[in-house]
Amino acid sequence: MSSSDRPILIKKVKKVGGHGHHGGAWKVAYADFVTAMMAFFLLMWLINTTDPEQKRGIAEYFAPASVSQTTSGSGGILGGTSLGEDGAKGSGSMSVINQLSPEAPPDAPQEAGQNSNLAAASEEALREEIARREAAEFASAAESLRQAMQSMPELAELSKQLIIDQTPEGLRIQLVDQEGRSMFEPNSTRPNARATLLLRAISRVINQLPNRISITGHTSARAGSGRASAPTDWSLSSQRADASRLVLQNAGVDADRVYQVSGKAGSDPLYPDDPSLAGNRRIAIVLLREAPVLPTDTSL
Repeated sequence: MSSSDRPILIKKVKKVGGHGHHGGAWKVAYADFVTAMMAFFLLMWLINTTDPEQKRGIAEYFAPASVSQTTSGSGGILGGTSLGEDGAKGSGSMSVINQLSPEAPPDAPQEAGQNSNLAAASEEALREEIARREAAEFASAAESLRQAMQSMPELAELSKQLIIDQTPEGLRIQLVDQEGRSMFEPNSTRPNARATLLLRAISRVINQLPNRISITGHTSARAGSGRASAPTDWSLSSQRADASRLVLQNAGVDADRVYQVSGKAGSDPLYPDDPSLAGNRRIAIVLLREAPVLPTDTSL
């Protein structure tokens, strides 16, 4: 076939007009926009759901004052905070400890001396507090006994034969004789009806307190004898004290609370100027002051 017989092929290229493809850069920008909007809406939601105190805490967290002021080493925002003034790479809380615990002056007492002084002061304060409370309790018990004497007609007439006072030993309640109104019959160790009535009233006051008690019998000197007490008065006074103890126990006072029962005859008169007075014959009941229980010294 000759060259003139070959078919002629015509290739036509069609050009498309308009905007071309931008390589997808708009998708990245759109994703950033959506992310920013989501963060914005989350921020708005958090602001509406937090209380003022939480907002203040968040603001303080991002406040510049909470970061270290140093600009050396690892300073800056990433340097963190420090309790000391040495910056982010300082010793931290060690400087604060050094400031709060300065060196003791040369004339300061030794530690052993301080401990002993503190122990002595605490013991003294404990003793004073116990003594104050005991005095208040004794005063309350004495007042209750006086009120009982006034409220009961059978006791009101015997109030003059009852003496209540506080002594270094404790609260003392004394049943004293009067002319023509004795607590015991002459030379007898058995309390009469008046003494028994008073002892039962006293037992109710004794049972209000936990203190131990001592009971002491006293007699008066015989008129014209020239002696403070006769030989038989010692046994008489002690037997009267023991008889009073039995009345108190029968009225409800625990036997374990009785610390001492004794007789002093006429050796300790209530009226020293006239040892023969009837008022010197008496029964003294003392609610003893209790020594405070202190901790033992374990330093030895």
